[in-house]
Amino acid sequence: MLAALRRGPGLLAAAGRRCSGARLPAGRPKAQGRRGAAWGAESLRGRSGPSPGGVLAALAAFSLFSKNAEEEKETKEEESAGTEDTIIFLLKKAKLSIMKGELEEAERILHQAVRLSHQSDNKKAIIYTYDLMANLAFLRGQLDSAEKLFKAAMSFLLAGDMKQDDNAIIEMSLKLASIYAAQNQHKLALAGYEFCILTLDEKIAKYKDLPEDVLPAEERANTHLLLGLCLDSYGRYLLANEQLPRAQRMYERALQISKEVQGDTHPQTVVLMNDLATVLDAQGLYEEAYTHGKRAAELAEQTEHPEEHMVLNNLAGILMHKEDFLQAKQVYKKALNQAVLKGDTASTQHIQEELAELARRRKHSN
Repeated sequence: MLAALRRGPGLLAAAGRRCSGARLPAGRPKAQGRRGAAWGAESLRGRSGPSPGGVLAALAAFSLFSKNAEEEKETKEEESAGTEDTIIFLLKKAKLSIMKGELEEAERILHQAVRLSHQSDNKKAIIYTYDLMANLAFLRGQLDSAEKLFKAAMSFLLAGDMKQDDNAIIEMSLKLASIYAAQNQHKLALAGYEFCILTLDEKIAKYKDLPEDVLPAEERANTHLLLGLCLDSYGRYLLANEQLPRAQRMYERALQISKEVQGDTHPQTVVLMNDLATVLDAQGLYEEAYTHGKRAAELAEQTEHPEEHMVLNNLAGILMHKEDFLQAKQVYKKALNQAVLKGDTASTQHIQEELAELARRRKHSN
């Protein structure tokens, strides 16, 4: 039953970002998030029976008078399975509440799930629940809580003999790095990003020649995608801190991985191509930026990408910097029409501001 809640790959989703997905958790308990994807981790399969206490202890004591040892064992296993099913039900409800934006309700349900997990001493359930709780705290901007929950989850995983280069540990380390970045704790953020990338580089090199019966193709692909996610996240951090040449290198590597594993037309590939164009544009490399931005826009249109209007907006900005004002205006208007049709008010306002800036530049160029 717990396999139903197993964290799937979706590694590039996990980070909590545009075309991504995810999942989420200091002391001793575990942790997307796009997802992400997100972007493995342990399932909740496998369990130890509930600790005898409260009602369960009373039932066990009663069974001494009514059942033999074998029957008592079967009863405990049934109780354990029943508790596990309840935990699964609560976790599913919590995930649904998160999807619906009912975050306070999700938190209330997760507290029930973690209490049951501890009562039944189901360590995998504890880890999974801490993971979701950390993701939820991250979504709500409760970064200190998210940090503690991620650290707790990692402690549980490492105490269970999980290696430091396991994808689950790397994914949580990446989320911690993102938290430190948001808190402007730059030394910790840099250390976190570099740990994730170097560890995955070493892991991929070490396992490169392993046959598929030892390292399944899906696991190999997920590891590469997780590296892509780390590079992408680090690139955004470097871009925000104006370390443009390094950001460019991160985006170039992330884009190559996405192309190789997911293909040229995958939504994440389009986003990364657009991001690479952004960092090239920021360095004044307008021709290279235009090449990548134009290709991203073409692919976004072909694939009906949900963020085509923002890809177009980015391309228009590059054209404006190239002082191709006429074409920039055409692309901005196309982006604006799409944003309005999609009801994206924030993007609509942003594109209108860009059009005003374009008008100012055209005026001053005459």
